[in-house]
Amino acid sequence: MRKMFKKIINWRTGLGVLLIIASAVLYYVHFRIFHDAYHIFIYLMGDIAFVPVEVLLVTLVIHNLLEKRSKRILLKKMNMLIGAFFSEIGTPLLRIFSGFDKDIENLRTFFADKNIWTNRGAEEMKARLKEHTYRIDVRNASITELADFLRNKNQFLLNLLSNSNLLEHASFTELLWAVFHLTEELMCRETFEELPDPDKDHLSGDIKRAYHALASEWLNYMRHLKREYPYLFSLALRKNPFDLSGRVVIDKFPGK
Repeated sequence: MRKMFKKIINWRTGLGVLLIIASAVLYYVHFRIFHDAYHIFIYLMGDIAFVPVEVLLVTLVIHNLLEKRSKRILLKKMNMLIGAFFSEIGTPLLRIFSGFDKDIENLRTFFADKNIWTNRGAEEMKARLKEHTYRIDVRNASITELADFLRNKNQFLLNLLSNSNLLEHASFTELLWAVFHLTEELMCRETFEELPDPDKDHLSGDIKRAYHALASEWLNYMRHLKREYPYLFSLALRKNPFDLSGRVVIDKFPGK
């Protein structure tokens, strides 16, 4: 790595020296042809004086515009990956996690109400998730079902973790690692029958970590869909993991 860095420095230094020599040679040729050092120095000083303005335009204006455009493109790619995650894993996993939650009725009562997305602000919904206790107990639901689900989605998780675009999204990356760790924990156990209580508590803690992160990212994802893609938000709302009575099939048009 150090040798490669030195090669890059040497290459750039050599190029810089070559360009300076080329400039000096051209100025010398100009002087030999026209014998006019006065105009050479006038234009030379004018060019040097413009350098700070050029740096200002390139670094603060053009670079800033290009950086904003690059961020918009990267954000769009990340949101596509996040959408694929929730479609493939996130939404059904959140429904499975909620089965282990002793206080899930509090969240279901709140988030199953479709009116909250128009009548409640984002901060209030975030506060509701933050205040939730997430009392997880692996005895409340089938941990075998959870293990089978994550085992089948393990390759999909690995593909997401290998995507460099998601490294820019810190909270979502943390979610992926939490889910991946839980997957590894479950896959390392041959059976879930007669697990000792300390191990059950350990798995409950792993589920809680992934559950908390998943719920927060789900809310951000839903808010993004509502703002940018109303037609995708409509489907996501009908697949709401907190609404057990929800149906994807539309029985009637809204307002009728």
